[in-house]
Amino acid sequence: MAPTDRLSTTSGSRPELSLGGEFPRPTHGDWLEQVEKVLRRTGRIKEGESAPEDPAALLATTTYDDITLRPLYSADAELPAPGPPGFAPFVRGSLPQGSAPEGWDVRQAHGNPDARAANREILADLDGGVSSLLLRVGEGGIAVAELADALHDVHLDMIGVVLDPGEQAGAAADALLRLAAEQGVAPSALRGNLGADPLGVRARTGREPDPEQAVDAARRCARDLPGMRAITVDALPYHDAGGSEGEELGASLAAGVGYLRWLTEAGLDVDTACGLLEFRYAATADQFLTIAKLRAARRVWEQVTRRSGAAEPARAQHQHAVTSSAMLTRRDPWVNMLRATIATFAAGVGGAQAVTVQPFDAAIGAPDEFSRRVARNTQALLLDEAHLAQVIDPAGGSWYVERLTEELARSAWSWFQEIERAGGLDAALRSGLVAERLASTWQRRRSAIARRTDPITGVSEFPDLDEQPLRRRPLPEQPSGGLPRVRYAEDFEALRDAADARSQRPEVFLATLGPLATYTARASFARNLFAAGGLGAAEAGPTESTADVLAAYAEHRSPLVCLCSADGVYAERAAETAKALKEAGATTVLLAGRPKQRPDDVDGLVYSGCDAVDVLRAAHRTLGVE
Repeated sequence: MAPTDRLSTTSGSRPELSLGGEFPRPTHGDWLEQVEKVLRRTGRIKEGESAPEDPAALLATTTYDDITLRPLYSADAELPAPGPPGFAPFVRGSLPQGSAPEGWDVRQAHGNPDARAANREILADLDGGVSSLLLRVGEGGIAVAELADALHDVHLDMIGVVLDPGEQAGAAADALLRLAAEQGVAPSALRGNLGADPLGVRARTGREPDPEQAVDAARRCARDLPGMRAITVDALPYHDAGGSEGEELGASLAAGVGYLRWLTEAGLDVDTACGLLEFRYAATADQFLTIAKLRAARRVWEQVTRRSGAAEPARAQHQHAVTSSAMLTRRDPWVNMLRATIATFAAGVGGAQAVTVQPFDAAIGAPDEFSRRVARNTQALLLDEAHLAQVIDPAGGSWYVERLTEELARSAWSWFQEIERAGGLDAALRSGLVAERLASTWQRRRSAIARRTDPITGVSEFPDLDEQPLRRRPLPEQPSGGLPRVRYAEDFEALRDAADARSQRPEVFLATLGPLATYTARASFARNLFAAGGLGAAEAGPTESTADVLAAYAEHRSPLVCLCSADGVYAERAAETAKALKEAGATTVLLAGRPKQRPDDVDGLVYSGCDAVDVLRAAHRTLGVE
């Protein structure tokens, strides 16, 4: 091929390099052919089977909103226009300039009941680059009467303060404004959020909401505090109860609509009411779902506010993203740093105006100085070194993200309409509709976690039995009585705790059959599975006969045995070995794998996709672990 064949020219300009010019343009059919080859090679399509019409469907997965995630997206899909950044429907961001040039608001949470200790922690965070504070005030946090002590030496005209006051919204707002007056700070110089959220209180505690909290805060801000928002539309209770992204969005949309009704009925115009709300969402380690969730949230909120008569600028949603509590683990908590980094990246790319990173040890107890520093530096690295905020809507134009955004928006809208038909969010919470829906999703998610199709690194996968547990000061009890708070790792961690409480670690005997190369894959699988429940594993090593296995078993006696080898060896030796092991004292004999026929004297199978939590609970019973 001549060199000029690799160039494309335009009239009156120099030649431009066409990097793909030498290669034939692949078609979708070409790609499907390659997919089929891989699926046959890996056994997803069995030998002799005809390939399905769309072999790529075998690679698809489904979210908890029943959205199908395909392995390949293209420009063929027809999607509504996302609009330019900063303009309706605000999918690409609430501001034309995105987060540039300052970056998003680095907002860190504090709630140490010891006000002096909280003050030291707050000042350290501010010195480390934090630009605003999220303060848990009242029950389970800083006492309202001690708010001034916690904010000692904090310049309220320079730092944004967002309150999370629960049922004490009025008293907390009074305390903050009183402190500002003592500092000589004009009300117009304050920025942040008074944090009234009566519907969030209902979701967290089950207690009757007080609409006047929201109305009073809104009137105060509209009258005297132009830099302050009045109300937080907190979606975290729905995420923390195990809900899906669409359920979190739909519930937040219903809460926002409820607040608009209250405020407009109290005499505020709809544009003013919209500007007094801030929406708080969870950011998770599923980066694409988080990005799409924040983009979809802006789309559906714009639809509501447009139909409510709000002017275009008022229809932009102000978003605060908080890294998920549900995804945090107590075991191998260092992995939480990676989860938080991905979640923060997704929040920034998704267009959140403020981001809070929870310290990696937050699920264990009160964070220490190191974990707080890592939390704030996670944002500093993304902003100051990766320059993430300098790109407006980096995910925009991705066929996958645009499709996922639209499908999440539709899922959220459907759930929002169901809540509205039930009489609004307050009525849906009171009737149990929301709790039942979230509980159903949590059970689906819990089952996937138990089967390790939703793996948790360091807990359900690659657990470290030799890890030294972190010790932290216990956190104060948080308000409860409403929707539950769950953590994805809780079932596995309960098993680990029970096993670790024994003076000597319980062990499973791995009856390995054949040479190392034959059994090592399934032995590694079994060892990893049992370690997820806190159980050790002693291995027989290479064996040539049942006698070899029994000799090793005599040195590592356990009531629970797992046979590990290849299917061909199982056919020859599994039945004989299982019978001999039971005669030697084994109570339960399991087999790693799924042979066509389960050998006699084998009590159960462990394999990829089995219910690992059920297997481990049964193993605990066999080993006498309470």
